[in-house]
Amino acid sequence: MILPRNFYTRDDVVLIARELLGKTLYSSINGILTSGLITETEAYAGVTDRASHAFNGRRTSRTEVMFMAGGTAYVYLCYGVHSLFNVVTSFEGTPNAVLIRSVKPMEGLEAMKCRNGKTSMGLREGTGPGKVSKILGIHYSHSGWPLVHEKGRPSGDGLWIEDVGIVPDPALIIAGPRIGVDYAGDDALLPYRFRISL
Repeated sequence: MILPRNFYTRDDVVLIARELLGKTLYSSINGILTSGLITETEAYAGVTDRASHAFNGRRTSRTEVMFMAGGTAYVYLCYGVHSLFNVVTSFEGTPNAVLIRSVKPMEGLEAMKCRNGKTSMGLREGTGPGKVSKILGIHYSHSGWPLVHEKGRPSGDGLWIEDVGIVPDPALIIAGPRIGVDYAGDDALLPYRFRISL
């Protein structure tokens, strides 16, 4: 089942980040379907979170997507090289988002190998937010794409997340501080990063 709008339009971005674990992220790019089981996420709590791109209500051409309704893709270019995929949450005007940091490669392994320049696809190939986007063919030009599709999987290019019935044991979820946000002061220490091993 494709996650509906009301999964995303909730205020608690930290809870959503936890609940995205075990869901499956799909991409259909140029007619090629690929997917990965989400195994690591990071929550970013909008205007009050100094680690967020939208801290203090900052609005730029890049971050404007974060202010859209939950269930929208926010993809930005990092270091001029890596496209990083985020899920916008909450209601329009509240710029919460969840970074997808890691996936377990599932469908479309041959396409993933081609995109990655590899001859095999191990679990490590989907570890790290830059690798997530690379193997799934997600590009920063896809920022603003909808993740909610009321009529099922899109017939053309698209991004979406499905609930495939995997519910991680809460005891196996590892929570800790986010990575690479030392500039955020005390907010860098918040336990907003969630991981599972599958």
